[in-house]
Amino acid sequence: MSRVTQKPRFSISQVSTLTASFSDDVRAYAAAGVDGCGVWEMKLGEDSLEQFQASGLGSATAVPAVPSIHPLPLLSGPDTVRERVTSLLRSLEVLAPYAPAAVLCFTGPGDRDTAVRGVREIADEAERLGLRLALEPFQREGIESWSILNTLGAAAEFIEEVGSDAVGIQFDVWHLWNTPDLLEEIPRHAHLIAGVHVGDWREPTRGWADRVLPGDGAADLPAILGALDDSDWDGFYDLEIFSDNGAFGSAYPDSLWDLDAADLARRGRDAFFTCWSERRVTESTVVRRGET
Repeated sequence: MSRVTQKPRFSISQVSTLTASFSDDVRAYAAAGVDGCGVWEMKLGEDSLEQFQASGLGSATAVPAVPSIHPLPLLSGPDTVRERVTSLLRSLEVLAPYAPAAVLCFTGPGDRDTAVRGVREIADEAERLGLRLALEPFQREGIESWSILNTLGAAAEFIEEVGSDAVGIQFDVWHLWNTPDLLEEIPRHAHLIAGVHVGDWREPTRGWADRVLPGDGAADLPAILGALDDSDWDGFYDLEIFSDNGAFGSAYPDSLWDLDAADLARRGRDAFFTCWSERRVTESTVVRRGET
């Protein structure tokens, strides 16, 4: 049984309702009774901060307009590392008023030393602003287009090399569910986890933007949630759904992005809490917790 009994804080990352406006998002999320919102910079408008503050929603992991140090082959953005770091520094200023739990960052695919230097520079600014960076390891299938990190352990080693307390890890179920020894890694590195993205892996998957609601895919959500809960992790569980409706070149006929924001918010909330009610702690998690 899990040792933490309070209700988890559930939020929705705004990409999950891609076609809705910022104001539609916060209205739909608040009406669904969720606890927070993962702000995406690409959705911000002149009145967004006022709307967000009026909603009463908490602030989960925010996502900057340019989310990585090295360029990402599958997403548009500046071509040089210097331009991308400068953009990320600007994004910290833009996102700071929303007081996010963390600001997401990928390394991007490229050389490690450059990525370390870039994250270190951004971390210095994050620390000045009272923010935390959340470095996200990427799913091992397709990692060559996104990152040099695909496990919690690899991210922890990278963070140690950066040498800043302002950097943590963004744990993403879709990225990490098939990592070898994941349930042993969670308690080992839980102290570094700044945020959790929740979604599920469609089997067979049709691409990187083909995710499904918690419990509808191949990931063992009850075991993963059990390991996080048993490790006393108590931040936002942030629903993040990519479900291409043509925005990234694949118009899936069952795209969740075609749902109304209010419908997606309700369905996502119910799916998460169903998985949460089924969470369990495995023997490997208990053994690893006893070693830490």
